[in-house]
Amino acid sequence: MQSFTEENYLKVIYHLAEKTETVQTNAIAEQIQTKPASVTDMIKKLADKGLVDYIKYQGVSLTDKGRSAAIDIVRKHRLWEVFLVDKLNFKWDEVHDVAEELEHIKSVDLIERLDEFLGFPKSDPHGDPIPDKHGRFAKTQFIKLIDLKVGDSGTITGVSQHSSAFLKHLEKLGLTLGKQIQITDVTDFDGSVEILSSEKQINISREVAKHILISSNGKI
Repeated sequence: MQSFTEENYLKVIYHLAEKTETVQTNAIAEQIQTKPASVTDMIKKLADKGLVDYIKYQGVSLTDKGRSAAIDIVRKHRLWEVFLVDKLNFKWDEVHDVAEELEHIKSVDLIERLDEFLGFPKSDPHGDPIPDKHGRFAKTQFIKLIDLKVGDSGTITGVSQHSSAFLKHLEKLGLTLGKQIQITDVTDFDGSVEILSSEKQINISREVAKHILISSNGKI
């Protein structure tokens, strides 16, 4: 059984490890907003519990036990986000902090019933995949909107930026999950993208386009 803080560390390491095999303590400190020395102390505790492998100056990696625990936390977090949006009418930019609290509930039976109650969802309100009770993720295929060409079309299936400001911006533009889009122009000067959605022309910056994930339909 892990503490609240230990679970937060495992989840942060898990997410950072999606980008690099070995996670540096400074990167963990930046994410958790604490001092590197405090991170090192916690990493040693996690290593003593067999949850991480740690070599000084070389970084941290999750053991099989640690990865399993981290995926379980991720699963609970994403299931609670679905519950908050689908059943309590929260907006997708409002659920993260609440789910951060709910993810630490220990009851396995509650989570299994929650999963069944929600209809065994495969993704959360931001399009991130939800692992099943065995820790398996459904395979998802997507392309960044920025990588589409003029004439390409597709469906918004996720985002890679979860900040409240970014999600509110997309909400204001009407670019939410499930929306059909088509690329109508890309500006050479700054890479901004003109898209057609719901019979409306929308211009988005290159930075925004980098974080919108699309299941591509090819050309119309």
